[in-house]
Amino acid sequence: MDIEPNAAGTWLEDTRTSYDAVAAAYADQLRHLLDETPRERAALEGFADRVRARGGGPVADVGCGPGRITAYLHGLGVDALGVDLSPGMIEVARRDHPDLRFDLGTMTDLGLADTSMAGLLAWYSLIHVPDEEIGTVLSHFHRVLRPGAPLLLAFHVGNACRLRTWGYGHPMRVHVHRRPPSRMTAWLDEAGFTTETAQTLTSPESSLGGILLARRRPA
Repeated sequence: MDIEPNAAGTWLEDTRTSYDAVAAAYADQLRHLLDETPRERAALEGFADRVRARGGGPVADVGCGPGRITAYLHGLGVDALGVDLSPGMIEVARRDHPDLRFDLGTMTDLGLADTSMAGLLAWYSLIHVPDEEIGTVLSHFHRVLRPGAPLLLAFHVGNACRLRTWGYGHPMRVHVHRRPPSRMTAWLDEAGFTTETAQTLTSPESSLGGILLARRRPA
């Protein structure tokens, strides 16, 4: 059933609390998911190639969860760091990947310096952000990226929002947004990005997922 998103100001706390509760179970369940998703691996490898071709530098995995994508990028030779709003997720990420950097933070108030990142990805982490907050999030992505740097977004495709109250063996309260790629590319354009590639796919990661590769336009 489609429902209205939760009230302004509560979604961040609901998301943080929910993922604190499921952090260990989530990490265990998704630990080897990339082994089953070759197209997602190819997208991540293409993103890493773009970063390296531009001379490398730090890359932020925003909404990193337990750090599985951060670690995969690190294995591709990318200087990747993770950011997540859930202390529980950050604790698991640091436990499982002690050689990598993981910071506590939110994408609506991203604590990274201006033009400090050689790349940024949000891997199915925009799915809990209300429509009215997407502009703020993308403005932070634009601010922290170097001009011309790549941005990779993965998201659920559709045109609905539902409340999830159970997951990974625990109660949750998160709104899951599905969005058409055309809406995502329009938001990216408004925020100062040029979309270079777009694809939709079905895999264990998403019943219908979208992956957009964009680059930050010069100011």
